[in-house]
Amino acid sequence: MRIIAAIDIIEGQCVRLTQGDFSRKTLYRADPVELAREMEDNGIRYLHLVDLDGARTGSIKNHRVLEGIASATGLKIDFSGGIRTEEDILLAFSSGAAQVTIGSIAVHRPDLLRQWLGQYGPDKIILGADFRERKVATGGWQETSGRDIADFLREYSLTGVRYALCTDISKDGMLTGVSADIYRELTSLEGLAVIASGGIADATDLMKLRDAGCEGAVTGKALLEGRITYNEIAELC
Repeated sequence: MRIIAAIDIIEGQCVRLTQGDFSRKTLYRADPVELAREMEDNGIRYLHLVDLDGARTGSIKNHRVLEGIASATGLKIDFSGGIRTEEDILLAFSSGAAQVTIGSIAVHRPDLLRQWLGQYGPDKIILGADFRERKVATGGWQETSGRDIADFLREYSLTGVRYALCTDISKDGMLTGVSADIYRELTSLEGLAVIASGGIADATDLMKLRDAGCEGAVTGKALLEGRITYNEIAELC
């Protein structure tokens, strides 16, 4: 299983939100490029970079941070937040993203997501399917679509999606453990590589996700607070 470090950005700084709530924000580093270098120096190879300003406003705001990390490291970066148009995708890729995660568009404009899958290929486009109480959420987690997460992924697994990044919003930033049963259900969908996020508190949670069949797991707060060590990640990869 791939272990993917997460850096969330607001106004150019590395932060973490609790359950996607912008009023419950913790600042971890003023310089995300420095943090990314530290991660790479300690064996991290994959980075999930989230433009929280972009997710909330609907257009990319922190592409300069993406540029800085991409030019300063060799990390394979998945970028998300505020991608709504063709211009947004081109900006993300030209700024150094190896992949982009598409969430809100997947709910509101499935035709457009299918177009991008055909244009860029399934290895470049990750389906963002974040959920609260099994319902898919959009708009920086501020809106709930009413779509069941398993049904949503099942539909997209038939249209060429290869990767799905699924965050359990109710557990995000809480360090209370993962919803292994839900991820085990999602990984049973044929042809879909599921990347789990939300609630990871320690290496035991990573092992639970690996045993549930997840292709990858994203860790943010637990890594930033030292609850998971770089050595533990190396042993699991």
